[in-house]
Amino acid sequence: MPADRTTHDLFDLTGSVAVVTGGSRGLGREMVLAFAAAGADVVIASRKVEACEETAAEVRALGRKALPVGCHVGRWHDLDALVEASYDEFGKVDILVNNAGMSPLAPSSAQTSEELFDKILAVNFKGPFRLTALVGERMAAGAGGSIINVSSSGALMPQPFFAPYAGAKAALNASTMAYAREFGPTVRVNTISAGPFLTDISNAWPEDQRHTSRSAAGRPGDPAEIVTTALYLASPASSFTTGALIRVDGGLY
Repeated sequence: MPADRTTHDLFDLTGSVAVVTGGSRGLGREMVLAFAAAGADVVIASRKVEACEETAAEVRALGRKALPVGCHVGRWHDLDALVEASYDEFGKVDILVNNAGMSPLAPSSAQTSEELFDKILAVNFKGPFRLTALVGERMAAGAGGSIINVSSSGALMPQPFFAPYAGAKAALNASTMAYAREFGPTVRVNTISAGPFLTDISNAWPEDQRHTSRSAAGRPGDPAEIVTTALYLASPASSFTTGALIRVDGGLY
């Protein structure tokens, strides 16, 4: 990397195309808007295309192109369609963020149905596995790129009743290193291990958990606080960072 590059240069995404799953709300939306503000055109994917279209309008208001795509990441054929739509529209993908996830609870592990177990694994691991395979292969055959897996502190510090979710995210963490080696050196693959954030999901939390956290920071994160790590991993600033897991959890313990 040239020594005369400025901080602005390092985080400049002008001319890049980013695909963000779960991009219509929460952490995904924050990353979509941050990438667009840094100069990237963005493919916004989630199950509800109407919500994607709303976020796409915000991207266009920043002067960038946006493609909203309805996609259930737990379904392989939906992922094939997402990849084809992205490449048909923009001709390339430089950044992929596997952000979509779900963490529904059953009353107990014994009462976890096979359907719920399969759904959790499909969204949190099977989908990112397949999408990374499809996009990573094309990236490696082309100019390279950056893939970011959004995981969870639950994979590092599993709690009761969350075993399927924790296991799926732990598998996602493991796949990061496997794919970094498979598609390197031109494709970088990294994990953001996210802690508690005040997204819309937090509306269901007990009131005290919305203000305090068992962490060094002592509080949950604001969704905007994911942006700097995402920009770092998406941009040339992280040219020597791959196969890494970066905790953005306020120092949970």
